[in-house]
Amino acid sequence: QVQLVESGGGLVQAGGSLRLSCAASTSRFSFNRMGWYRQAPGKQRELVAVITRGGSSNYADSAKGRFTISRDNAKNTVHLQMNSLKPEDTAVYYCSASFLDWGDPEYWGQGTQVTVSS
Repeated sequence: QVQLVESGGGLVQAGGSLRLSCAASTSRFSFNRMGWYRQAPGKQRELVAVITRGGSSNYADSAKGRFTISRDNAKNTVHLQMNSLKPEDTAVYYCSASFLDWGDPEYWGQGTQVTVSS
């Protein structure tokens, strides 16, 4: 069973930066897609950014220009550099991984809290 472990969340002031990291429990398999989702209180989980094995990435409109996703295929890790953070970025951030090209990810991390104060 593959496990994803996130790190790097915390409390930051508006305008600040955080870097989230996620490591898979195995490097035997290379995921096709790895990404980050978030869920704010009272809201549905939403995609923040996703990156393919080949390095192609997509971002939510709210993340474009401020967040950067990257991955290390050899280590099965994915990172999310978040700059110019806003209070509305406050949420639990979840790492995801999938062997498939479409659909919901098969694997999820436990989540890491990001809180941006105004």
